Amino acid sequence: MALLQPLLRLLLLRPPPPPPQRTPHLPPPSASTRRVAAASAAALLLLAAASPPPRPARAEPGGGEDDVDETHVVRLFEGASPSVVFIKDLLVVAQPRGRDGRGAQPVYDEEGGATVEGTGSGFVWDSSGHIVTNYHVVAKLAGDGSESHRCKVFLEDSSGTSYSKEGRLIGYDTAHDLAVLKVDVDGDKLRPALIGTSRGLRVGQSCFAIGNPLGYEHTLTTGVVSGLGREIPSPDGRVIRGAIQTDAAINAGNSGGPLIDSYGHVIGVNTATFTRKGSGISSGVNFAIPIDTVVQSVPNLIVYGTTVSNRF
Repeated sequence: MALLQPLLRLLLLRPPPPPPQRTPHLPPPSASTRRVAAASAAALLLLAAASPPPRPARAEPGGGEDDVDETHVVRLFEGASPSVVFIKDLLVVAQPRGRDGRGAQPVYDEEGGATVEGTGSGFVWDSSGHIVTNYHVVAKLAGDGSESHRCKVFLEDSSGTSYSKEGRLIGYDTAHDLAVLKVDVDGDKLRPALIGTSRGLRVGQSCFAIGNPLGYEHTLTTGVVSGLGREIPSPDGRVIRGAIQTDAAINAGNSGGPLIDSYGHVIGVNTATFTRKGSGISSGVNFAIPIDTVVQSVPNLIVYGTTVSNRF
């Protein structure tokens, strides 16, 4: 009994455990309280919808998919543009002979050439100095000789240096609106264009036109292949079949320039555009001669001068 007394004293000195807490019973919310809560939630949703979305972080230069595509187009132009040339059709006008029998000197413009009658584009075919363009760009060179026409070709060599050379017409194909010029330039200064194929083209794939529209040299326009197998008129009244339709802008001065694909390969020769009546502005319906047709015609023009149909 003496041993149990200390234990009893400890038990008596320990405070009793606290009573369990009871959750107060709240009455259910009234109808007016529920309406106020619903109105508050609706207001918060409206504020969230009206607030502008967070702005995306700005991509660093050279990063992001858009920047990659843009860089690709820039490199595409830089690689292909040295192969594109600017062609001027020049007319040398000689004054009548004087009483002393001497012939008058030609009338020159400020560039040291003759009067500019027309402009166009072309591209370097090979390192021998052959230039491919449209026949209608240089048609006056193939005239009857009553007027003294000559052609000036503005080129850019591999180092980026620009210069001009006189171009000689060595062959033309009126049925396909094609012509070949020859310039006397060292082969190592020329950068021939990369020739692709028009076989297997699909509507919707990207394409790019490089030329000299309205006299503005080395202009790039972009678009897609809008249609295939189109028919367009040729200078001799025939029909050029299989033409490529594109919405890449083609205007006066683009004729003869290359239409290239996303790899920088020439897939066509820019030739024609439909314009809005009376405006002279392209309607976005433009055409190029397929490069497979060009590949069949140009070697014959280089060797024989004209196509068989034009020789007889």
